[in-house]
Amino acid sequence: MATKAFVLCVTLLTFAQAEGVTPVQKVLQLLNGMVEKGKKEKHDEQVQFAEYKQFCDDTTVEKTRAIAEANDRIAQLQADIEKSNADAAKLGNEIAKHDDDIATWTGDVKASTSVREIEHNDYLATQKDYSESIQALKEAIVTLKANHHDVEQTSAVLTQLTSSPLLPEGSKRVIDNLLATNYGLDENLAESIENQQPAAAAWNTVMDGLVEMVQKLIEKFQDEKTELERQETEAVQAFQLLSQDLKHYIETATKARIAKAEAKTAAQESSGAAKNDQEDTTAARDDDAKYDSDLTATCQQKSAAFEERQELRAGEVEALEKAIEILSGVAVAGAAEKHLPALFTSRSNARRSLCLAHSQCKQKPRGLPLRLALVHSPWKRL
Repeated sequence: MATKAFVLCVTLLTFAQAEGVTPVQKVLQLLNGMVEKGKKEKHDEQVQFAEYKQFCDDTTVEKTRAIAEANDRIAQLQADIEKSNADAAKLGNEIAKHDDDIATWTGDVKASTSVREIEHNDYLATQKDYSESIQALKEAIVTLKANHHDVEQTSAVLTQLTSSPLLPEGSKRVIDNLLATNYGLDENLAESIENQQPAAAAWNTVMDGLVEMVQKLIEKFQDEKTELERQETEAVQAFQLLSQDLKHYIETATKARIAKAEAKTAAQESSGAAKNDQEDTTAARDDDAKYDSDLTATCQQKSAAFEERQELRAGEVEALEKAIEILSGVAVAGAAEKHLPALFTSRSNARRSLCLAHSQCKQKPRGLPLRLALVHSPWKRL
C-alpha cells in the first residue's frame, strides 16, 4: 500500500504542475483518500470477521449441544440395549420352563391315557366275569330246583360253579367239601332219596342250603358288579377331568410360550435396532466432535491472522496520518513548495520517478508499511 502511495504521489505531483495545484495539496488529497480507504477496509474486515466469529461461536454452541445430546442418547440406548437383552434372556428362561411343563404334561396325558385303557380293559373283563357268574348262578338255582332229586345233575352244577374265578374261597370250600363227602350222606344217597328214607330229609336240607348259598352269591356278585361299574364311572370321570386339566395346562402354556417367543423376538429386534442406532449416533457424535475441533482450530488460526491484519492496517493508517501531519506542517509545506516544482520539472528527475514507479517500487514486498516507504522516498529529504 505504501509503495503504491509513493508511486501515485509521484504521478500526482507531475500532473499537479500542469493543473495549477500545488504538489503538497495533491499529495495530501491522495493521503487523505488512502486513510479513508484504509479505515473503511479495516472496518469492513472487522464486520466480515465478526460475522465469521459469530458463525464459529454459533457452530461451536450447536455442536457442543449436539455432542451432549448424542452422549445422552448413547447412554439411553445402552440402557435400552441392556434392558432388551435382559428381557430376552428372562423370556428365554421362561420359554424353556414352558417347554419343560408342556413336555411333562404331554407325557402325563399319554401315561394317564395308557393307564385308563388298561383299567378299562380290566373293568370290561371283570364285568364280563360278574355277568357270566351271575347268569351261571341263576341257571344253577333253576337247575337245582328243577332236578331236586337228581344227585348227578346237582353235582355237575356244583362242579361248574367252582370253576368261576369270582367264587369266594369260603363258598368254594363248602361246595368242594359237599362233593368230597357225598353231601354228608351214605353212598346209597340216590337210592335213599328215591325210597323216601330218612336220607331224603337230610338231602332236602342240603339242597335248601345250597340254593340259599347260591342266591346269596348272586346278590353278592350283583352288588360287586354295581360297585365295579360305579368305580369305573368315577375312574372315567376322573380321567376326563385330568385330561381336561392337562389339556388346559398345555394349551395355556403353549399360548404363553408363543406370546413370550414373540416378545423375545421383539426384544432381540429392539436390542439390535438400538445397537444400530447407537452406532449411528456414536459415528455422528464423533463426526461432530471432529468438525468442532477442526473448526475451533481454523477459527483460532483465522482469528490470529485477523488480529495481525488489523494491526498491520492500523500501522499503515497511522503512518499515513503521520505523513499527512508532517506534510500539513508549515515548514514542510514551504520546503515542498520550493523544492518539489524543481524536482518534477527536471527531466532526469522525471525519469527517475518513472523508474521508481515501474521497476524499483514493484520490487518492494506487497503490504510494505507506508512509514518504511516514506523513509526511502524523496520526502525524507524535506
